[in-house]
Amino acid sequence: MSRPVTQPDPPYLRIITEIRRRIATGELRAGDRVPSTRQVAQEWGVAIATATKALTTLRQQGFVETVPRVGTVVTAPESRPGPSPETAPEPSSESSEPRPETAPEPSSESSEPRPETSSGSRPELLSEVRPGSRPRSRPAPSRPAVPRRAAHEPDQELTRERIVRAAIGIADTEGLAALSMRGVAAKLGVATMSPYRHVNSKDDLVLLMTDAVAGEITYPEDPPSGWRARLEVAGRLQWIMYRRHPWLAQVISITRPVPLPNLMTYGEWVLSAVDGLGLDAETMLNVHVLLYSYVRGIAVNLESEAQAEAETGMTEEEWMDSQDAALTALAASGSVPTFSKVVAGLDEGYDLNLDVLFELGLQSMLDGLAILIRRSGT
Repeated sequence: MSRPVTQPDPPYLRIITEIRRRIATGELRAGDRVPSTRQVAQEWGVAIATATKALTTLRQQGFVETVPRVGTVVTAPESRPGPSPETAPEPSSESSEPRPETAPEPSSESSEPRPETSSGSRPELLSEVRPGSRPRSRPAPSRPAVPRRAAHEPDQELTRERIVRAAIGIADTEGLAALSMRGVAAKLGVATMSPYRHVNSKDDLVLLMTDAVAGEITYPEDPPSGWRARLEVAGRLQWIMYRRHPWLAQVISITRPVPLPNLMTYGEWVLSAVDGLGLDAETMLNVHVLLYSYVRGIAVNLESEAQAEAETGMTEEEWMDSQDAALTALAASGSVPTFSKVVAGLDEGYDLNLDVLFELGLQSMLDGLAILIRRSGT
């Protein structure tokens, strides 16, 4: 009588077993970053969707958690379930159900999911946000093992709002480049085609995400008096929005604007601040675009710095340190005397602070607008 042939474990189970082995043996300790989705795909030679599935299962089992702008890290031992790494419960399988042919082709890349953010949370104060700061990993609260569920949630439980919030979570954690419809489906634990029943395409999803985060802005119930004070509020609220969602600065175009409801609310606030000052309609719109463009122009550095750090593994400070020899040689060459004089005058070096730069530019712009408004009244 022939023996039954033992089938090898699916790739995602082999990935789960190996990462759990590394955690059990101490190769990966609490707070350590685990390989990213892209790194898992490269190391094991699997598709991005398979890597996402493995990391999602590890997260459901309580062995890892996602820290915004840091990545996926190992949880504290007390927060993990009881079974040993070798006895990991088999997660539900992904459906191979194809997308409808009318749906746009999803990207082959996805990202590591994170806990959904709440649109009702209080926006950070400007003084609470520091460039280069990153949340520290912290032990997750004790929690029971996640029970197994059906392979995919019923479509009636999937809503456009849940899709948008999941997508915002991915973009906040891994950046906009990591966002894909496939990744959103993996985060929500649904079939790849399911999000397309609520959102037509990734481009439409990004617009919905943009309007959702713009809707998080909380305007003062009692607006300050004076155009300058109101524009200061507008600029700072926009800056806070980018601080919370750095990817947003990559999305909005001033040359091809889309009239999203919550962005129109922001525009209404700015235009009402300069209404009645003697400016003509074109100048009023130019002031709105100028303020918006200025804040966005500073904010694009938030996402690009996060991407550069992820790609190089070097912080901004480490990068500048690596350029020190070249800058010193340039200053000593005599070809840039003013630069050399300025650098020599820095007692403790130059630490680029985007919050300080934002405030300097905002006040300078408002000073210039004050001159324009005075002239319009004469």
